[in-house]
Amino acid sequence: MRHAQGPLLSIDLSDHTTVEADVTDVLASFVGGRGVGTKLTHDRVPFDADPLGEENRLYLTTGPLQYSGMSFTGRMNATAVSPLTDGLLSSNAGGFLSRNFTATGYGAVELVGESDDLVALHVTDEGVEFEPVPDLAGATVSETVAYAEETRDLGADHTACIGPAGENTVRFASIMTSESRAFGRGGLGAVLGAKNVKLLTFDGDSTPTVEIPSVQADVHREAATADHIMKRQGTTSVTDLGNEVSALPTRYFSELQFEGVEGINGDRIEEKKYKKGTCSACAFACKLPTRDDESGLETEGPEFETVMAFGSNCAVDDVVSVMRSNELCDELGMDTISCGDTVAAYLASEDAFGDSERIHETVEKIAYREGVGDLLAEGVARCHDELGVENWSVKGLEFPGHDGRTLQGQGLSFAVANRGADHMYATFYAVEYPLVDKDQAMAPAGLDAKPRRLIDRENHHAVLDSGVVCKFSRGFVTDERLAELLGASFDDLMAVGSRVVDLERHFNNQRGFDRADDALPYDLPGFDAALDDYYEARGWTASGTVPDARVGGSGDAAPADD
Repeated sequence: MRHAQGPLLSIDLSDHTTVEADVTDVLASFVGGRGVGTKLTHDRVPFDADPLGEENRLYLTTGPLQYSGMSFTGRMNATAVSPLTDGLLSSNAGGFLSRNFTATGYGAVELVGESDDLVALHVTDEGVEFEPVPDLAGATVSETVAYAEETRDLGADHTACIGPAGENTVRFASIMTSESRAFGRGGLGAVLGAKNVKLLTFDGDSTPTVEIPSVQADVHREAATADHIMKRQGTTSVTDLGNEVSALPTRYFSELQFEGVEGINGDRIEEKKYKKGTCSACAFACKLPTRDDESGLETEGPEFETVMAFGSNCAVDDVVSVMRSNELCDELGMDTISCGDTVAAYLASEDAFGDSERIHETVEKIAYREGVGDLLAEGVARCHDELGVENWSVKGLEFPGHDGRTLQGQGLSFAVANRGADHMYATFYAVEYPLVDKDQAMAPAGLDAKPRRLIDRENHHAVLDSGVVCKFSRGFVTDERLAELLGASFDDLMAVGSRVVDLERHFNNQRGFDRADDALPYDLPGFDAALDDYYEARGWTASGTVPDARVGGSGDAAPADD
């Protein structure tokens, strides 16, 4: 089985030292990316670690397909204990960093402890330089990226950083890379902020040599020549469909359709798109550099989930307003889904839906924890009582679009996903809209036969996240091609995916997560029976816990030795 190559580089922020460790066995067993990050977290982070404490560790990882020139592989992974969900969480980002990361020659990078002072870490194939950067305190993402270019001659494609939100440990702060791409979900930017790390750069000339099968050329050619609506509208191409089938959250989840959808849909985004945008080595080019000529505003996006969170869920029908919200989140370093939903909760409490000026002011207040922003920076699960609104989250993670009250298999997916309410954990919505071939589609209503189909998709996505392969490769990287690319049978790969999901769940179980956390803020017919079926098929207990024997552990606190 092809897998990521190179040692684990452990960076101790407490004493500014580094050490390398051979993790070949982990790489060989878990491929790379999310799989490796999950295994290392499970084995090296104490089960009771404070997400914002020095015992938490953050892992950056890529996979073997980052050694290729294939489309859909300009991605990498970050893993840590989440300040938002309080569980093990991996977040996946596109852009251009992954190949500069692999050029350092490391298979994974681990951040340990906390720095006393704000620092930048410069990682190369010759080691690590610790640079005190007190002058970057409070700097925006673009200011931080400009600093790296001015002082190191390294562009945005070499950087990962946090904005003010990460420094202020906003629980949904992002790690930003390539300036406008985000390790968005789960607040891993707050983990960097708690460790006093403002900026990381990666550079080198030591990319491992791994022979990738020639099928990569077929994938790349098809990606380049395909006539696909995502090349024009990105993920916003699904906006009208979501609204049509009543799966577009509106006015803080109180409605499922938005009467102003035509002001924020894919057509409006396409009108604002002014050039092609892509990730490293990808010919599919589905990203969305947008510009409003009247105001001069430029941003990357917004994608569908941002359109939902800051558009329909806030009752905003002006695409330029949504673009502004998107740009603020990118500059300040926050997840647009969690931030938008939290702002929507605040608007609901103030009866202020549609107030764009207040929305933009509130986004800034959150990043700096000013006024009401200090409360909202905790996220919906922690602030909803004080606001007097419902808790629209699962395991502390705010909901994306593709509403599970209509797309009910997606609802089940939101409930059981180890990350919480995350649409990318299994992308079950694609089966129910449907966005897949008719013979692969399922009716959106009901849960019959869906738990086992969901398990297959979760396992498959865990493999993609370990590869690391973009989820939008659907139809290009088929099961057969994925098996050929990774040099293993598809069944063996699915077994790897299953182990990744087991390890995530087992770690979270040790932190107190069980069946009670696999819950939704709405009722679905047959939900309890579907949970039983899901747990049984996974080999878990009826209480939603993983038997220790499945992960080869005792359930005792994991060691944190180096």
